[in-house]
Amino acid sequence: MPVFKYNGRTSSGTMKKGTITASSEREAIAKLRNRGINPREVSESTSILHKEFTIGSRLKSEDFVVYLRQFSTLIRAGITIVDATNILAHQTTSKPLKNALFQIEEEVRSGTAFSEAASHNDKLFPPLFINMMRVGEATGNLDATLERLATYYEKQNRLKKSVQSTLMYPAVLLVVILVVAIGLLVTIVPQFADMFEDMGAELPWITLFVLGISGGVQSLWWLILLIGIVVPITLRFLYKNNQQFKIGLHYFLFRMPIFGSLLQKSTIAQMTRTLSSLVSSSVPILQALTIVERVVNNPLIGKVILEARSSLEGGNTLSGPLEKSWLFPPLVTQMIGIGERTGQLDYMLEKVADFYEDDVDRSVETLKSLIEPIMIVLLAVVVGTIVLAIMVPMFSLFEQI
Repeated sequence: MPVFKYNGRTSSGTMKKGTITASSEREAIAKLRNRGINPREVSESTSILHKEFTIGSRLKSEDFVVYLRQFSTLIRAGITIVDATNILAHQTTSKPLKNALFQIEEEVRSGTAFSEAASHNDKLFPPLFINMMRVGEATGNLDATLERLATYYEKQNRLKKSVQSTLMYPAVLLVVILVVAIGLLVTIVPQFADMFEDMGAELPWITLFVLGISGGVQSLWWLILLIGIVVPITLRFLYKNNQQFKIGLHYFLFRMPIFGSLLQKSTIAQMTRTLSSLVSSSVPILQALTIVERVVNNPLIGKVILEARSSLEGGNTLSGPLEKSWLFPPLVTQMIGIGERTGQLDYMLEKVADFYEDDVDRSVETLKSLIEPIMIVLLAVVVGTIVLAIMVPMFSLFEQI
């Protein structure tokens, strides 16, 4: 929260100066008067000592979900938007959200609509939230809109965390296996290599293979470390700045065995859930598709969504461009087509989202049950190969003795 410097006169006529914490200059003046100080000058402090430092400015999905659920509850209880925003600003533990809500409160008090004030923080608040709030304000159904938003983001957050945990689990285990293998190759294997060399023993191919890898790791450790640093930075740079690389990466991810199907289903669930929420909130379909393209943030599916938008502008159907794309299974296109013909597009989209969210949950549970034994076997193979490479020549030496 900002810190303001002030100087003023107390009720006894004594001049006083100092600092006070408030969300705005107006609130600072009100607090001073409540303390019996008549302020003559109030200004926001620019001192580095009074600055709040936060690592990163992104809003965590968990914090946003909690905020939406609390906001929905307060509005449904009859609390005004201004008071609800003030309450949540003081209550939240997220500094980016706290600062944004204090700013929104000040703008709303001055007559600005909540959605307009939130749009000034578009890097923090997603476009879906801003546009649905705008519709909720226009229709007077703000409580229902917030309830729908809270439910939507709760489901999206659960789906996202479920997929992330499934993908992170094997990645972490692979790192552990790599660290264990490198540790053995650098610390244990060289000791036996010196012993084998002193004895002049004839070594089997598996031992020569492991010793060769051990020597390479020891002599080229700097190259391995450099690759480990440069490759992730390069990939991140290309992903942000090269559209063709971004498209190719998403194509590769969707075509991966097992995991590709999981990612594709979760993206379809996100797309249909988002579009269903927007359509049911009376957002115009063309505007809704533009928002969905930004929310999904996938160049492959985004391209098809924009083609569907152009199709609608030309008087054709939404499902047409989707049917031509390999990204969307027949179930999706047929359900959307039925929704267009019956005037129940939002309902059909919701059912598609429900189906794929349940499918992703089942796939995640199945993968988790399969990944653990597979990774344990892989760890056993890697460590067992190193141990076997050491023990085989040892047995030969013992037999000679």
